[in-house]
Amino acid sequence: MSSASKPSEPPRQALQGVRVLDMTNVLAGPFATLHLALLGAEVIKIENPTDGDLARKLGNVPKLNRELMGTSFLAQNSNKKSFTLNLKEAEGKEIFKKLIGSADVLVENFRPDVMSRLGLAYPELSGINPRMIYCAISGFGQTGPDALKPAYDQIIQGLSGVMAINGDERLNPLRTGFPVCDTVGGLTAAFAVLAALYHREQTGEGQFIDVALLDSIMPLLGWVAANLLIGQQQPVPMGNENFTAAPSGTFATKNGYINIAANKQEQWETVAELLNLPELKHDPRFQERDSRKLNRRELTPLLEAKLQEKETAFWVELLNQHSVPSGAILGLEDALNQPQVQHRQTLQSIPVDGIGELRLFGMAAKLAKTPGGINAPPPRLSAHTDALLKELGYAPSDIQRLKGEGVI
Repeated sequence: MSSASKPSEPPRQALQGVRVLDMTNVLAGPFATLHLALLGAEVIKIENPTDGDLARKLGNVPKLNRELMGTSFLAQNSNKKSFTLNLKEAEGKEIFKKLIGSADVLVENFRPDVMSRLGLAYPELSGINPRMIYCAISGFGQTGPDALKPAYDQIIQGLSGVMAINGDERLNPLRTGFPVCDTVGGLTAAFAVLAALYHREQTGEGQFIDVALLDSIMPLLGWVAANLLIGQQQPVPMGNENFTAAPSGTFATKNGYINIAANKQEQWETVAELLNLPELKHDPRFQERDSRKLNRRELTPLLEAKLQEKETAFWVELLNQHSVPSGAILGLEDALNQPQVQHRQTLQSIPVDGIGELRLFGMAAKLAKTPGGINAPPPRLSAHTDALLKELGYAPSDIQRLKGEGVI
């Protein structure tokens, strides 16, 4: 066969050859390691032999929960291997330490004292493998007055100020509709691991990474916090309104609602023209950005009176044609199936034995040279234990004995 006719090799993945030991549960940690897995890392999910990651039991399909393949688990664990190990057993610790010798990264999201009590804290493990990067994810970080407190996403939403700025005068405080602190914490951890891997490439050194969910979410409040820290302005819950501009928010139409973001002066003037309200451009209440913000309660009804004459789709098309950002407010099913999301392949299909074809989120960033994505389904509990033990030198008889003793 000529070289011209040979099939091309698949592109190299960004984290190809990187081995990650994933000791995490539920969401923040698994979300971090999912992104490493989508980028091509070999992620070995270390789970307790009884029932594994708690997320295996979480979801709205009882049958899948009983099979330890709950929808919450399926959402965060593509491309990973499942290795069961009882770390309370001496031989379980011995196996774990052998894995550490081959690992590039370890990620865990226990409370700060758990790994120390197991005798598996960073100082011990870095003695085995000084090149290893150890990432600990927790609610409040490894030190400080709140370090040992338990934390779930909603607790962090409340303590971070997120709930206090959501909603409006009728409904406040208000949590976001998805676990934003967990997911942002996971992204923060993945970002930090990549930085540490780059540092290791330059120096050969591993390091310890301390990620707190509370730390991770607070920078997302940047503009709101800056108004307070620099301008001494307390945040006011504004619901669907944008505090930086007006008209910028959600408005009623003939058949529903539309988001309009006329954040620039020329966009505001275009809105006034398109709605056949040119006189508003010269009304002193609305002429300048700051005056419009102060008088948004008077402005919104004037705009909605016109917007309610036609349907959302009409206004979306018209406003976007004239460079005014606008969009419909979609339900989740419509959002997941809209043409742009399909074009971007935001969701990927993967068959899962015993469950069928699933649509799951793949790699959001599109890397031209090292594309990432889903190439393996979320694993059944312990699906890769035997193969990984064989790689470590354990004979079939050893594996059977370890199973009988509850080590794996």
